[in-house]
Amino acid sequence: MKSMKGETWIFISCTIFLVLVTPTYYFVTDGSDHGVDWTGFSALVMCTLLVAMVSFYLGFHAVKDPARPEDLDDAEIADGAGELGFFAPHSWWPLWAALTLSTIVFGAAMEAYWLMIIGGVLGALAVSGWIYEFYRGEHAH
Repeated sequence: MKSMKGETWIFISCTIFLVLVTPTYYFVTDGSDHGVDWTGFSALVMCTLLVAMVSFYLGFHAVKDPARPEDLDDAEIADGAGELGFFAPHSWWPLWAALTLSTIVFGAAMEAYWLMIIGGVLGALAVSGWIYEFYRGEHAH
């Protein structure tokens, strides 16, 4: 088996920590006058499962994927040169998507269903614009 990458070991360490802390939390809160704190216990169980899932995913891909230059002890700086990917220069669409989401949440809090519908329609437009922003306009490709 090839060596696992550093981030895999970090998540495995977190998984081990949470596996030890979760039952400890259960037994410590069980001795209190109010009984077990089910909210905290269930949150720790879900965190344990989530971190274990990420550990499994990273471990699976660390063995499967070829070594990256930053994982090799004898790598040169030039080994990591090249295109790293495409990054959006700027976009106003996330702002509009956030504003429409806040409109939907405000409508739900005020029980104004008409406002939720307006926010949903505008949100669909904002998300569509965000998805298709690189198909038209200045940054089209």
